[in-house]
Amino acid sequence: MPRKSQFLEVDNRKIAVSNLDKVLYPAVGLTKAEVIDYYIRISPVLLPHLRNRALTLKRYPDGVNGGFFYEKNCPSHRPRWVKTASIRSSPKGKSVQYCVIDSLPALVWVANLASLELHPSLACAKKPGNPTAMVFDLDPGPPANIVLCCKIALRLRELLGRAKLEAWAKTSGSKGLQLYVPLAPGASYDDSKAHAKELACELAREMPEQATALMQKTLRRGKVFIDWSQNDAHKTTVCVYSLRAREKPTVSTPVTWEEVERCQREDNRAMLEFTCGQTLARVAERGDLFAPLLVREQEVPRQGRRGEG
Repeated sequence: MPRKSQFLEVDNRKIAVSNLDKVLYPAVGLTKAEVIDYYIRISPVLLPHLRNRALTLKRYPDGVNGGFFYEKNCPSHRPRWVKTASIRSSPKGKSVQYCVIDSLPALVWVANLASLELHPSLACAKKPGNPTAMVFDLDPGPPANIVLCCKIALRLRELLGRAKLEAWAKTSGSKGLQLYVPLAPGASYDDSKAHAKELACELAREMPEQATALMQKTLRRGKVFIDWSQNDAHKTTVCVYSLRAREKPTVSTPVTWEEVERCQREDNRAMLEFTCGQTLARVAERGDLFAPLLVREQEVPRQGRRGEG
């Protein structure tokens, strides 16, 4: 079947786009054209969190009900103006040529590839060993849900406060919640991962019926897995404002601590579920709640206990 191609002009760049009427979210009838439109409209707050970072694409060419694949190497057919960064996959491994999305035309080009999800590195491409944030990915094991994640997040916030570290929360856009702790230049994955594991294990010991720091899925039922392992040069976490490939076009959306507290208090998981339209409305009203991650600098403790959850 021939591809229906045309060109979209964005910031004086002509971008080839195709199959704009293809439905990527069948449950709600959302098309590729509407996905591209979302990324254009959210770009003022999204692009600052993508700039200078190696990006892994998660592509769904046949929509969320079809197959998907991760793409680390930036496609060879990319336009010349799409920047890339060469990063070694391991000390003795090959280098990977990642996409670096630092402009609206580049973002539109990626969206046209049906990369519904955007997964950037926690570090900037020029300093791949120095994360700019420490992250906790709170993943609930059924029947637990985001409400229990809120309880865990609030306690984690208290534990971080002992080291005078401030965290910002966002929904994963899927089932859980994620906490980001902005770090000062020069931070290392060794330090951030060690401290994240220390706190995750401490909380798991404190709340053994509700939280675990262990990765085995058999141990997660009814608990929140506090995933500290995301603090690694070879892993990525979904970007703030990225769409997720769920039944509905949900988005990884920043939330306030007041919203986290209210969700737990009222036991209402729907409070922290946002579709692309809702997220655009929130940004129009509140701006970028994740903006502090771009400027705040905090020192992660360089030493800590090592424990098991």
